[in-house]
Amino acid sequence: MGREASSGVPPVTAARSRRSFIFMPGLKPGMFPKAGSSGADIVCIDLEDAIHPRDKASARERTFELLASLPESGVTEIVLRINSLASSEGLKDLGAVIDAGRCGPPSLMLPKVANREQVALVADHLDAAGLETTLHVIIESAEGLENAAAIAGSGPRLQSLFFGAIDYSSDIGASNTWEAMLFARSRVVQAAALAGLDAIDVPWLDLDDMAGMKAEAEASRATGFVGKGAIHPRQIPVIHEVFSPSPGEIEEARRIVEAFDEAATGLVVIDGKLIERPVLRAMERVLEQARRMD
Repeated sequence: MGREASSGVPPVTAARSRRSFIFMPGLKPGMFPKAGSSGADIVCIDLEDAIHPRDKASARERTFELLASLPESGVTEIVLRINSLASSEGLKDLGAVIDAGRCGPPSLMLPKVANREQVALVADHLDAAGLETTLHVIIESAEGLENAAAIAGSGPRLQSLFFGAIDYSSDIGASNTWEAMLFARSRVVQAAALAGLDAIDVPWLDLDDMAGMKAEAEASRATGFVGKGAIHPRQIPVIHEVFSPSPGEIEEARRIVEAFDEAATGLVVIDGKLIERPVLRAMERVLEQARRMD
């Protein structure tokens, strides 16, 4: 069923679990039921890398027909990755979003963002159209990484920073290994944290190496990412296992938060361990992650 006309109210965002995302090509709307039932927290309909240049117009048309048929809200977050706004196809994509109104995507993923002005341009068009569309940005170039903090602070529509390791490593002439990409990953996490955004990591591309994927996901979580992409539904349970706080972690966080609520000092002692107030923020984050999954 379609959606109602725009109310023109400013965007209102709610906390959502973003442990995982999976792409589906906009050229093949028939794949949406499978993607939607994959268990991923985010389904990203792709008009960019998954679409050959000759098929861009057809993919755009089919995608917006699909979007108009979807219910307005659901457990799964629906995101549309458009083409770079530095390209004519990206501008056509943005025009289609505006023309679709409330029947368009609830959220956009902006690839290859280099500066905050590009995000502001999209936000200005959405504001003028009275749309509530939220935004996600991919940091995947040297210029984008250099400006990551400014991009992250570009406005209230922005929800998360995604890290695009393949394009970034190509841009700087580096190997796409964990060690080579750790600096960039850390910069993305830092920028997201400063702005209160989610940081989401690139997918693991070797479907046959589940152990390697789990190890990288664990390293991503330890670095500060809240989620990671999947290239196949069977990766999603492992990703969720890694990025979901365990019952023990949730209980520990609850005890620490409650102890600080009751204390009049900057430190507490729990089970004989001295815990200082800076730990409190991390524990509050664990509880927020648990609430998102409810």
